[in-house]
Amino acid sequence: MTTKVTAKPDSAKWLSGFIPDLPTPFNHQDEIDTDAFGRLCERQIAAGASALVVGETAGESSTLEPAERAQLVRIAARVARNRVRIIAGAGSNATDRAVTFARAAEAAGADAIMSVVPYYNKPMPQGIAAHFRAVAAATTLPVILHDIPARTVKGLADETLLELAHSPRFIGLRDGSSDVARLRRLRPRLPATFRMLTGDDTTSLAYMAVGGDGCISLVSNIAPDLCVAVARHLREGRLYQARELHQRLVPLATLLEREHPAALKFALALLGFMQPATRLPIVQLNASAKAELAQAMTDIADDYLAEAH
Repeated sequence: MTTKVTAKPDSAKWLSGFIPDLPTPFNHQDEIDTDAFGRLCERQIAAGASALVVGETAGESSTLEPAERAQLVRIAARVARNRVRIIAGAGSNATDRAVTFARAAEAAGADAIMSVVPYYNKPMPQGIAAHFRAVAAATTLPVILHDIPARTVKGLADETLLELAHSPRFIGLRDGSSDVARLRRLRPRLPATFRMLTGDDTTSLAYMAVGGDGCISLVSNIAPDLCVAVARHLREGRLYQARELHQRLVPLATLLEREHPAALKFALALLGFMQPATRLPIVQLNASAKAELAQAMTDIADDYLAEAH
């Protein structure tokens, strides 16, 4: 495949704010619930999301068949109708498989791909860089890197990130290190067009306040309007209001991360958007975790209604 090397797209407008990492709804036959997934996409678009992440961590990507990954992208693209960008999860610890996923995502209608640091293999930094270059060479789509050391064991070293970021093929990072100091350390050395987004809802406000561009978010699946409001207040210089809203989200965000993605699916089931079904080895929440999560959602709803009045 011949890859066209293009200039970096204007990602500042869409690769920013709270971008939901969408779960993959399953029906009772363990198939993708296409209607439910379409509703989740439309809800986020209506709330003002600038992009949607599909088939990635929240989407249980490791249990999805290749055809199912492509199906999610097609549904999201059809619902979006170019109103938002579709970011397709295309990661694998096998480079040839990641290349295949990237090409399939492009063919299915994605606007960008997200590619995670190869997990389990524990590659050296040079191997990680070579992996990402091979993925980028296989597609014309812009690539968003995903660094999440808690899941991959090996992280994306600062020098490797800086090396990749100066290529027009890589437009941003989903930073799952939960290290706000890393952003302060790297931002002056990165190209101005390279987007830095945290993958941690609980520290997202601090991350954006010190120069981060946004958050690839779980909690925005539950409270998209509140997340959009947090980003808007921060962007317009109203730090106090942003902090007040963000503090309401933190208890729920903490619970979602603790049993992810089962907690996210249960929360969306409580709201009537999907079934809570997961695929093994992920199982559904136990009774105490369900009760705790339901209470956290009630607390947010009560606060939000009180604010509205």
